[in-house]
Amino acid sequence: MSKQKLVVLTGAGISAESGLRTFRDTDGLWEGYNIEDVATPRAWQKNPQLVLDFYNIRRKDVMAAQPNAAHKALAALEEYFDVQIITQNIDDLHERGGSTKVLHLHGEILKMRSERNLNKHYPINEDIKLGDKAADGGQMRPHIVWFEEPVPMIEAAIPLMYEADIFVLIGTSLAVYPAAGLVDYVKVKVKKYVIDKKIPAISRYDNVIPIELPATEGVVKLKELLLGVGGMLD
Repeated sequence: MSKQKLVVLTGAGISAESGLRTFRDTDGLWEGYNIEDVATPRAWQKNPQLVLDFYNIRRKDVMAAQPNAAHKALAALEEYFDVQIITQNIDDLHERGGSTKVLHLHGEILKMRSERNLNKHYPINEDIKLGDKAADGGQMRPHIVWFEEPVPMIEAAIPLMYEADIFVLIGTSLAVYPAAGLVDYVKVKVKKYVIDKKIPAISRYDNVIPIELPATEGVVKLKELLLGVGGMLD
């Protein structure tokens, strides 16, 4: 018998418990930086060194972080479900936690690309430096979707949302579009579990089961709701 499709949309809240903070923790500042100074195309044109410095630090932070209990519990659910992770996060904690199907909406900090080419990516564990050039002659930049840039992977995410037999939202305020609009593609009849320390505005959706807990505790609760002692619940 084929497994049910469990689609999980994750945001910063799941990585926060591994020590990775975001600008939403600090009133529009990201580790002391204004977003418009480090995470927009205009910032890149104005001061590429500052942008590279900022993401080089973020890369070190990600590499030092470890997947937490929520990441690992989602991976463990693959035994029972066809689990698809769609994440707004740029870290690789889902993959290191054991999840095998992860789609990154906003890019990946451990990849870089030419400023001239959206589609060809290169792995990067060290710092990106000014003067590091791709084969096309373009300066290397982080493979990150900045504010004011299009989100190419949104088109791949939409059909995955529509295929969900069960949907889970973890650690996101539903404030960043177009990612927040993905929930609209989940079928009305599908159960929608929402895990967050502070449940976002979800009153317009049907069949919502709120789990007002941090991600690490909330995913444990989710597993209890989805699985019985002896196996799957009807």
